[in-house]
Amino acid sequence: MTGDSEAARIQCEYERRAREMPVDFYDLDKPANYFEHCDIAGRVTSLLGRHGIFPPRGRKIADIGCGTGNWLLKFVEWGANPEDLFGIDLSSARVEQARQQLPLAQLNTGNAATLPLEDRSVDLACQFLAFSSVLDGSMKQSMATEMLRVVREGGAILWYDLRIGNPVNSAVKGIGLSELRRLFPGCRLDVERVTLAPPIARAVVPHSQKLATMLRKIPALRTHYLALIGKAA
Repeated sequence: MTGDSEAARIQCEYERRAREMPVDFYDLDKPANYFEHCDIAGRVTSLLGRHGIFPPRGRKIADIGCGTGNWLLKFVEWGANPEDLFGIDLSSARVEQARQQLPLAQLNTGNAATLPLEDRSVDLACQFLAFSSVLDGSMKQSMATEMLRVVREGGAILWYDLRIGNPVNSAVKGIGLSELRRLFPGCRLDVERVTLAPPIARAVVPHSQKLATMLRKIPALRTHYLALIGKAA
């Protein structure tokens, strides 16, 4: 499978989801979505802080698979300059929504296997749930290699994605620790399991956030990895 055909498959999958799923399925006004978003945002700031990358003021940041720009907007809330932000996504509709939120950022529609950025030009490259939508191994490796190329020596990659597959959706595939290490050879990894399994969160959070918080403490019920991948100086 070539990169172009895999990109086309992913676009078709996004279009299918847009047709078949409720338009507000991932909106933050849904209790479970907001519950998990707040948790991940807190864990991201803690992880970046441990490595001296928070607050992000003055840092150049690239979001791979930026969607509608929600995470880039979060970095602005944390102190990043909009002019220092870059985002890329396969969906032109999502990129246009991101531009409405972040008119000063550099936002592109395109395939993240080839990034329109100079070598060593960003301090932090991010990806939130982009890699699990890519089933082709060579495209995943190309994306990872591009992220490493554009990050300066001593910079880092922020990773948040499924660690296990979704049994009811064969269009996504989890990335385990061994694959994560293969994608970013020679890098330092600071990894933690996060996020209560979404079906459980959607069932429990509207009734009891306390119970959901307790369940999230069980490692087996955490379905994602949050990682900071340090590029060697």
